[in-house]
Amino acid sequence: MPPAGRPRAFDMDAVLEAAMLLFWEQGYEATSLAQLRAATGLSSASLYGAFGSKEGLFKRVVEHYMKGPGGTLDIIEDETVGPREAMAGLLHGSIDMQADASHPSGCLIALSGTMRAPGEEHVGVCAAVAARREADRVRIRACVERGVAAGELDAGTDVDAVTTMIHSFLLGLSTQLRDGVAAEILHAAADVLLLNWHRA
Repeated sequence: MPPAGRPRAFDMDAVLEAAMLLFWEQGYEATSLAQLRAATGLSSASLYGAFGSKEGLFKRVVEHYMKGPGGTLDIIEDETVGPREAMAGLLHGSIDMQADASHPSGCLIALSGTMRAPGEEHVGVCAAVAARREADRVRIRACVERGVAAGELDAGTDVDAVTTMIHSFLLGLSTQLRDGVAAEILHAAADVLLLNWHRA
């Protein structure tokens, strides 16, 4: 007797990749179910069966993104790399990723689910990307704290202020790139930001 339910007849990674590119380019609200069906090749029944809703698909896409392009942040957790070197790797790696012409420019987390119309319809989407940004802030702060502990930053460093400066720079890359600012200029800006990473 066959097992209950039908096995999936699609490649989950391929579906998530196609949906990711669409959400990344257009944002959550502007992406329609018809576009998602066309991009993924799934019927409405398959899409809802696998993900429950458009929001459910988006949340899975965020996880997929963080395991792929969004993984540029992982370097700051590598304690075999000095804190300043790790932060430089994060900044320059993020610019390279966000400017890569093989996918939409900018950062999916910064662009795709930030705004919503009044009401509760998309509150879950906003909460998902806000939680991801908060997790990123925590990771950046830990690297800044490591910089203080290693003596790369002065003991009196305002850790929250440095964390906010770095995180704001990363989030701002999306707007700069979509406005046509060249990656070379952004790399130079990252180097200027890193001038602040020194012992007083």
